[in-house]
Amino acid sequence: MVYEFNNLKKLVLASASPRRIELLAQVGIAPDVVDPSAIIENQEGNERPSQMVARLSESKAVEVAKRHPSSFVLAADTAVAVGRRVLGKPINAEQAREFLVILSGRRHKVLTGVALVTPVGKTVKRIVTTSVKFKRLSPRDFDNYLELREWRGKAGGYAIQGHAGAFACSISGSYTNIVGLPLCETVNMLLGNGFCYQNGK
Repeated sequence: MVYEFNNLKKLVLASASPRRIELLAQVGIAPDVVDPSAIIENQEGNERPSQMVARLSESKAVEVAKRHPSSFVLAADTAVAVGRRVLGKPINAEQAREFLVILSGRRHKVLTGVALVTPVGKTVKRIVTTSVKFKRLSPRDFDNYLELREWRGKAGGYAIQGHAGAFACSISGSYTNIVGLPLCETVNMLLGNGFCYQNGK
């Protein structure tokens, strides 16, 4: 069955992430507007990773909603966490290697906060967590992956949809969450809050 989404109310994506745009397109959703938030992504004080992604996704959605009244505004924030430590987007290859060393041979969590501001100003949010275990990486794994430069702009320094997919020996939970947007939960959030659709042929 194919869904054709009804854009009586515009959908604004508060993110410029090409991965999120591609994931939405996978289920037939094309945002009317892509308007990234200017919120700074950081972990505050003793904030837990789940608290961080919840706060940032909601802040992004609320900020962008002010520019788009009477629209659906969707925002997300994804983090890779080992315990309470968040591994952000590495600033260089050396930090990317440091992150991969931490992830090698152990389990970590990928958390995404998803927030939606509806046309009537209601804010809905959800946190989705996926557990990922990496195999023990060899020196060649490190060197080859860093040369590919897939780590650039990626939380935790890796892209599961790329060559790092060979590192994940087990995944528990949503795969699309690791890519950057949990599709099942996001679509249910949209539909459950009045984003209309009709069955296509």
